[in-house]
Amino acid sequence: MPAKTAVLLTNLGTPDRLDRSSVKRFLREFLSDPLVVRLPRVFWLPLLHGVVLPFRSGKTLQAYGRVWDEQGSPLLSFSNRQRTALQQKLFEQAHVELAMRYGNPSYASVLRLLRDAGIEKLVVLPLYPQYSVTTTATSYKHLKNSLRDLDYSPAVEFIGYYPDHPAYIDALAESIREHWQQQQRHLLMSFHGLPQANVERGDPYQQQCETTARLLATKLGLSDSDWSLGYQSRFGKQTWIQPYTSDVLHQLVQRDVKSVDVICPGFSADCLETLDEIEVEYRNEFLALGGEHFSYIHALNDRDAHIEMMRQLVEPYLSGE
Repeated sequence: MPAKTAVLLTNLGTPDRLDRSSVKRFLREFLSDPLVVRLPRVFWLPLLHGVVLPFRSGKTLQAYGRVWDEQGSPLLSFSNRQRTALQQKLFEQAHVELAMRYGNPSYASVLRLLRDAGIEKLVVLPLYPQYSVTTTATSYKHLKNSLRDLDYSPAVEFIGYYPDHPAYIDALAESIREHWQQQQRHLLMSFHGLPQANVERGDPYQQQCETTARLLATKLGLSDSDWSLGYQSRFGKQTWIQPYTSDVLHQLVQRDVKSVDVICPGFSADCLETLDEIEVEYRNEFLALGGEHFSYIHALNDRDAHIEMMRQLVEPYLSGE
């Protein structure tokens, strides 16, 4: 490797294959995380194994089947392209690797590779623009545990969030303007949801989502009536942060807004929640309500402006190499 520093990109993860056992294994690991589902283990684990996994794995498999392509899982495919593109930008400043919090490539396998290659410093970039205990904090905890288990002690720089980074806002705005070259429509910004109880415990996620939304609307020169904000992907019977994306779509139709463009600024790469939940489920719902045009603006994925943003985030920690 050309340098003693490595950049580690990380995201949530995905099943290894398009079959029920792989989906079930992925969901088990994900939903067993006490920072994701904050219920008493004595109550939650029997419910997870006895009810949730048998029911949800089949439904989730069907959803993955709608987005899986010849390259496999979209999240893994786009994440690998991000890694390759960032490596090209950094050239010999650092080695760039990818690890997933759940599933593969695992933290353990990637960190073992870096340890054996003599990497002395890690710059870790979780690709979650907005911080949450359920994403960023569990990534940090898992990183520490994996390093301990491997008896590996590099210097670590952990970039925890970037909801207001100018290059991030610029990249989002650029993608929207490109989409609007033919026609500008009402913009709905849909972020992944979070249980309301998490926010009440101090999780800054909702506040950071709102910061991103306001900055993006300002960058685009939108008035308050030109855009909306919603939260998607509810799970379970808890109250989640609001407004719910589904409710916002209902309200837009009631306001006689029949054309909407949806962007998901909290997702750095397209995945099940964007390509199926938004582009399929919510599209069908909006059109069934009487909407006439629904368009999803894809995640930043490996757009050059997105990779340049990553470079700007990590490069200050690479000096001296």
